[in-house]
Amino acid sequence: MKNFLIVGGSSGIGFALCKMLLDEGHQVYCTYLTKIPEINHQHLISFQLDVRASDQNLELLPDQLDGIVYCPGAINLKPFNRLKPEEFAQDYDLQVIGAVRLIQHNLDRLKQSGLSSVVLFSSVAASLGFNFHSVVSASKAAVEGLARSLAAELAPTIRVNVIAPSITNTPLASKYLNTEEKIQNNENRHPMKRIGQAEDLANTAKFLLSKESSWMTGQVLSVDGGISSIVN
Repeated sequence: MKNFLIVGGSSGIGFALCKMLLDEGHQVYCTYLTKIPEINHQHLISFQLDVRASDQNLELLPDQLDGIVYCPGAINLKPFNRLKPEEFAQDYDLQVIGAVRLIQHNLDRLKQSGLSSVVLFSSVAASLGFNFHSVVSASKAAVEGLARSLAAELAPTIRVNVIAPSITNTPLASKYLNTEEKIQNNENRHPMKRIGQAEDLANTAKFLLSKESSWMTGQVLSVDGGISSIVN
């Protein structure tokens, strides 16, 4: 049994990952902001956490963590001329500074493991240019840069990797997938002709937490239906 912290595990990818890790017999610590995870399990401990707060209460966590998966995110799509600088700052605070705070507060716990794993989430928009994605692209590119730097600094004790998905069928993306037309349009944009599911990304995160990926660090894995590398 290992100890894993899933930040933002009450829905979407984080929730799917929590269930997978529990099924494998691990101890899972799941944070939520407003929605309590709809699952009861003897090896699940859930607690409220605002990653944007500087005074984080992490007393429920054990002395050793074998992995952290940071799932909080936002999708703010607007024309650039309608965006305020404050919106960039708010997104950066959630997706970058929030991860920084969380990792810094748990460095000693991660080091206790001997070989722990941190998994962050980027986006296909960090490497490809899409209309109206300037906020997403800016913060997610920062996530990737942060991960590579931390991977170098924290090796060999702590591994740091990133998953870069395309649009995924989760509550976060629901307003972009709320009609059959939107779903079909998004499916057709991808070479695999379907939208990503939470389980697709959760399976990749589970792999990055496992011993099977123990020689991987500083990597950005594109799990995006082929959209970042295939033209068809």
